[in-house]
Amino acid sequence: MSESKVQHISATEAYELMQTEASTAFIDVRSDMEFLFIGHPVGAVNIPWIDEPDFVINPDFEREVRKLILGGVIESSEHASVPVVLICRSGNRSEEAGNLLLEHGFKRVYNIAQGFEGELDDSHHRSTLGGWRFDGLPWEQC
Repeated sequence: MSESKVQHISATEAYELMQTEASTAFIDVRSDMEFLFIGHPVGAVNIPWIDEPDFVINPDFEREVRKLILGGVIESSEHASVPVVLICRSGNRSEEAGNLLLEHGFKRVYNIAQGFEGELDDSHHRSTLGGWRFDGLPWEQC
């Protein structure tokens, strides 16, 4: 039996998935400060994977995702296949978070491969090569 892996998709593919599957949980795993001040996709819920002040992995991440999806129910096989789309700045933290969710029984975990801002370009700028903002998808900023 092969091991489940986080499915990497583009921002556009993630947006299309969310349009066709209303039950999709869209989670931005960046820090609270990134979410608020850099901007975030419209409709994303912020559950940080790593956050200030100590920048350590959130020990309650999996539980907080379950609460979002299941209304607080901790174990339920019927909800294990709800699509979970994760996004961070460039796709690295969200992949780590997705792997944890798979280890805890989630079945359909997607990582937006280029994240919200994409990789750095030759001038060390983001949002010029790929990602949610680059693709012109809906986002907002506080």
